[in-house]
Amino acid sequence: MSGLLKGKRLLITGLITEQSLAFGVAKLAQQEGAEVILTGFGRLSLVKRVAARLPQEPPIIELDVTDNEQLDNLADQVREHVDGLDGVLHSIANAPQSALGGGFLTAPWEDVAKALHVSTYSFKSLAVATLPLLTPGAGIVGMDFDAKQAWPVYDWMGVAKAGLESVTRYLARDLGPKGIRVNLVAAGPQRTMAAKSIPGFGQFEEAWQKQAPLGWDLTDTTAVAKAAVMLMSDWFPATTGEIVHVDGGFHAVGVPVADA
Repeated sequence: MSGLLKGKRLLITGLITEQSLAFGVAKLAQQEGAEVILTGFGRLSLVKRVAARLPQEPPIIELDVTDNEQLDNLADQVREHVDGLDGVLHSIANAPQSALGGGFLTAPWEDVAKALHVSTYSFKSLAVATLPLLTPGAGIVGMDFDAKQAWPVYDWMGVAKAGLESVTRYLARDLGPKGIRVNLVAAGPQRTMAAKSIPGFGQFEEAWQKQAPLGWDLTDTTAVAKAAVMLMSDWFPATTGEIVHVDGGFHAVGVPVADA
């Protein structure tokens, strides 16, 4: 253990299975010396079973990021375990099936609104809810999927991620004077539960394995976890509003041109 996060107190959202990006972050954070608190939504019994597989079993707080009452009570619930926070991980995204898989033109506003609330607006909501606990130098990190272009089948989730990137810049603007950093990790595709729920997501897997200059492992979340942990550590004290790509370099190269 190098102790990169020794003495740090972290709140980590979005853990559902061992394949969750949040699980990889929580595991590495504990190995680096952090005290971790998890939030869970819905299937808390599953979250508890998975959390028990971490190096140290952390406390779990129920949190629906669209529930104002739960958000208002979050700081008090966290204080039952720690007296402040040095880092927060937002690893939450969801969209109704109508908003994915080719439904961009037909998805009703009600479904689009749900996608934007859970996947975009909640980043601001979580930041505000934890603000009373955050210490100067704290890092808030969100999980992104590169939104600078229109992807096949990603549809309104792509729009939600573009919004997430914009929210990050505004949070960086408003929280910077308080000494709080806000950044995103734009990860390549991983075989998480969320990815499996997107019809046609296999197209991303095939593209990354063919084109990422460094190659890409669809099942190993270590690289993503390392980036998130670094951004919540003291090693990026002057970095905020940034998107760190952890995708094997895919974002940097174009689509190969077929031989003439």
